[in-house]
Amino acid sequence: MDFGPDDQIDYEGPVTPYRQLAAILKARIQRGDWQPNRPIPSEARLVQEYGPARTTVRRAIAVLVEEGVLFVVPQRGTFVAASPPTPEQG
Repeated sequence: MDFGPDDQIDYEGPVTPYRQLAAILKARIQRGDWQPNRPIPSEARLVQEYGPARTTVRRAIAVLVEEGVLFVVPQRGTFVAASPPTPEQG
């Protein structure tokens, strides 16, 4: 199931909310909303924008870190990796 950069989380859908959010954030990166080596919005901002629990945001970020799309700098934030996967890669 594909999610676009402007999608919202569907809590009734078959895909878990954290997976949906991870796909939405990845789509936003691929669209160019956030540039490589630049921070994405804070967890609190993502909670405010998308409405999930903070743990859901953390899980979504963890998925994207594991995929190499994002990286975390302690006490600085979460940043877009230098070469995020293209749509064909992931």
